[in-house]
Amino acid sequence: MLRTLIGVSALALSLAACSPQAAAPVEPAAAAPETAKMPVELEDKYATSADGTKIHYVASGQGPLIVMVHGFPDYSGSWDKLTPKLNDAYRVVAMDTRGYNLSDKPEGVDNYKMPKLVEDIQAVIKAEGAAKATVLGHDWGAVQAWNYAFTHPETLERLIIMSVPHPALFGRQISQSPENSNYARNFQKEGSENNLTAEGLARSVSDPADKAKYVEAFGRSNFASMMNYYRANYPAAPKPGEAPPTFPKIDVPTLVIHGMKDTALLSFGHNDTWDQITKDTTILMIPDSGHFIQRDAPDLLAAQIRSWLEIHPVN
Repeated sequence: MLRTLIGVSALALSLAACSPQAAAPVEPAAAAPETAKMPVELEDKYATSADGTKIHYVASGQGPLIVMVHGFPDYSGSWDKLTPKLNDAYRVVAMDTRGYNLSDKPEGVDNYKMPKLVEDIQAVIKAEGAAKATVLGHDWGAVQAWNYAFTHPETLERLIIMSVPHPALFGRQISQSPENSNYARNFQKEGSENNLTAEGLARSVSDPADKAKYVEAFGRSNFASMMNYYRANYPAAPKPGEAPPTFPKIDVPTLVIHGMKDTALLSFGHNDTWDQITKDTTILMIPDSGHFIQRDAPDLLAAQIRSWLEIHPVN
């Protein structure tokens, strides 16, 4: 197995003249004007999950399918800066997961258990008429992406994970830094949704135009649904001496990206990820990014994902 660890560094290059009698300078040729990249049309679409839940998604471009799954608190617009960097060569899909924005909002904790969330991803892939897809997830979307890899390996081409450790390793982080999970335990409490507002959930979005879109999307969302992700799926701390859970090995190339200023999920949680994957595993640590990498380092994120996809082409 190839294990690759990517860091970010700056390389200064200088050129020195090879001869004391340099040739007369040559006027550089005029640069050809760049052709402006035309935006690719965005399509609002819906898929119907196995339990009848309607899942809204935004699709664009043509090529191998990439399904992007957001976390909390977020929505399909989380990927607005990444999508244009990919949809000239890929069919890019950004989901609203159930409970959020324009997707259905079924009531009850059971409707947010992981098997249903995984089938929502499968429904989108089927709605696109694709046999296989690359799945990219952040936060709860990353948890769904990990679980999609376990459940539907036959339709998974590549896996991109942002911020969340592999489920076999998550318990280690909970045990070693339990205080970082306090927010999640509070979310699991009955009535926690009553403390949420659309404006409050969007407070970390710095760009005013983006914030307005987030507030609008959260205003259409269901706060109880958001909390039900935690009630239905957040793991309990492992008991002393308890063996970690086991999962099927992931058999596709995998890219894991983490912002090292993340205060909820810590970088050491990704240690030993490579033991859970049979194909090459790339881990990118971004020192100056927090939890929301797609906002904190959008250009670096897009460049790294694009490069990694090109290194791992699919038919």
